[in-house]
Amino acid sequence: MAVGLGVGVALVMLAVVANLLFPQHRLDRLMAAPLPPMAAPALQSDPPADMAAFRAADMARLNGFGWVDRAHGVAHVPIGQAMRQVAREGIPDWPAGGAEQP
Repeated sequence: MAVGLGVGVALVMLAVVANLLFPQHRLDRLMAAPLPPMAAPALQSDPPADMAAFRAADMARLNGFGWVDRAHGVAHVPIGQAMRQVAREGIPDWPAGGAEQP
């Protein structure tokens, strides 16, 4: 009997505390009716075509020349050319191959 009464009192107290912490009646007065209509979400109409365009743009950047930062003279070159140049010349300040690492 005492346990049931204690649980009931605890539930009532929790409801009162929740009402004090989260007063819903105040929020209802802040929202003016009618609410403005929300825009419909922008959905993809043709996902395969979107993916093909995305891939084409990526491949054009990977296989083309262009500026990354023109003011500082930083450009990008085709990936194949960059890999051949690194294989031929190496990377400056790169640890020598075969050297033991601590």
